[in-house]
Amino acid sequence: MAQTQTSTTAWTALVLGAVLALSSGPGMAQSKPKALLRKPAPMAMPAPVDPVLTERDLDVAARVHVGTFPCDLGSTVRLESDTQANGFFHLHLNKDRYRLHPVESRTGAIRLEDPLQGVVWIQLGNKSMLMSQKLGRRLADECMGEQQRQVAEALKTNPAPSLFEPLPTPPAAAATTTGCNRNPESQPLTSGVETC
Repeated sequence: MAQTQTSTTAWTALVLGAVLALSSGPGMAQSKPKALLRKPAPMAMPAPVDPVLTERDLDVAARVHVGTFPCDLGSTVRLESDTQANGFFHLHLNKDRYRLHPVESRTGAIRLEDPLQGVVWIQLGNKSMLMSQKLGRRLADECMGEQQRQVAEALKTNPAPSLFEPLPTPPAAAATTTGCNRNPESQPLTSGVETC
């Protein structure tokens, strides 16, 4: 009987231990101090730091057309210089506002970017456009200031040559071509008949 009583006591201790372990587990409500229940305050985003503009960037900024540009589909873009920071610009499209800075372009086009909002303003000789890199589409197209409108009109009457067609040969160059690679001054003709 002593053995039965010992095994019953051990069994009871085991069951009580399991019950206590389960009652303090994650499924049971526990009282926590209110300070631990509150969500931490959101961290404020640090103010964006303006990139340092190089001399080339400032040269690009000097060529930017500012003003109000009517665009396709009745939209209007207003581009103005930032009076507080040399080389920076503010662009307004409807209720959207962007802060742009020049970025050097390999194509020669004037390129202004707002990296935080993912937009790019491209200024060509005959038009400008605002593109969203995040959305992958143009926000405004065919935007033209007065100088760009004049270039666009000139291109209508005198279009640029096609990239896929050969350039015409100037008449002076065609007349001097003999089809022979011999330099007549360095190699005189011996028989009077030119052979190549």
